[in-house]
Amino acid sequence: MSLSVSISKSFGPGGFHLDAHFEAQDGILALLGASGCGKSLTLKCIAGIETPDSGRIVLDGRVLFDSERRVNLTPQERRVGYLFQQYALFPNMTVAQNIAAGLKGGGRKRSAEAVADYVRRLHLSGLEGLRPHQLSGGQQQRVALARILASKPHAILLDEPFSALDSYLRWQLEMELADLLATFQGTVLWVSHDRDEIYRNCADVCVMDRGRCDPVTPTAELFRRPQTLGAARLVGLKNLFKAQSAREGGLFLPELGAVLPAPALEEGVTHVGIDARTLRPAAPDEPGLTCRVVRITEEKEHTIYMLEPENVRSPASASTSASVKLRMEQPREARLPAPSAKGELLRVSVDPGDILPLRS
Repeated sequence: MSLSVSISKSFGPGGFHLDAHFEAQDGILALLGASGCGKSLTLKCIAGIETPDSGRIVLDGRVLFDSERRVNLTPQERRVGYLFQQYALFPNMTVAQNIAAGLKGGGRKRSAEAVADYVRRLHLSGLEGLRPHQLSGGQQQRVALARILASKPHAILLDEPFSALDSYLRWQLEMELADLLATFQGTVLWVSHDRDEIYRNCADVCVMDRGRCDPVTPTAELFRRPQTLGAARLVGLKNLFKAQSAREGGLFLPELGAVLPAPALEEGVTHVGIDARTLRPAAPDEPGLTCRVVRITEEKEHTIYMLEPENVRSPASASTSASVKLRMEQPREARLPAPSAKGELLRVSVDPGDILPLRS
């Protein structure tokens, strides 16, 4: 099964513009992006809740929307299951009735058997007669999923599936949802701004930034080597700087006032990223950037060093968050060579292969 999306939608002159283009195969594809980037709007267009201005949506060879051919199937015709953030259960129906609402065709006996099967599979036994307001958040989510699965969808859309849950329940339900989706033979789109959630559950990811989509990328590859500035921010890179090729070779980083040994930038590359875990104390015989240690923070597994390059340091900026800083993370068991106390100097370096070129 496959899903092809190529749509545009605008909200007035100067308003938000969605320009979403991607393809998804069987399995789980993440739409990862900050709030307001168009993730939920994209899902609503696929589900038929919103109508694009132009473009085409095709699911398993069936055209759901085509602006040129004037095709626009209703949500009921699309065979798409949409798990809303607030689950959208029918408040006056019981658990069993909500699940049955997703069934298509079949007699009363067959419907009862199907409902019983979904109740068992989603661990809802004993709750069949309760109404949504009598359920916990996790139970409501399982009922919503049961109703979606009962409709035999060709695609499932998950819109921030754990945003309404506390951290303990979120972890428990995430594992249950992953087990359920592993048996689903179709396309799943998983919308989230939580990079750890995406990394654990999604094989591929499409980064969305201000209404635009980056190419679909294997999740592990995106986290290892993001290609754009927006993607680098989303995967958690903290050291992001403007960059330009230096005449004498290497890269000049104006914000650091430093030249780093690295290959010349390709066309379109405007920034570089440095993972805080790859920044390290420089060996005595290698070039390094001299910084002053301005903060040391101990975490459970790492020590975080906030460093201010000496050649861009000024008295006015020395104690403010506006000054340019580098973040270096070292395992707790590692011990930096002296000096490593706050206020003292430290030379740091990074391997050229760990400097990530980024497009805007």
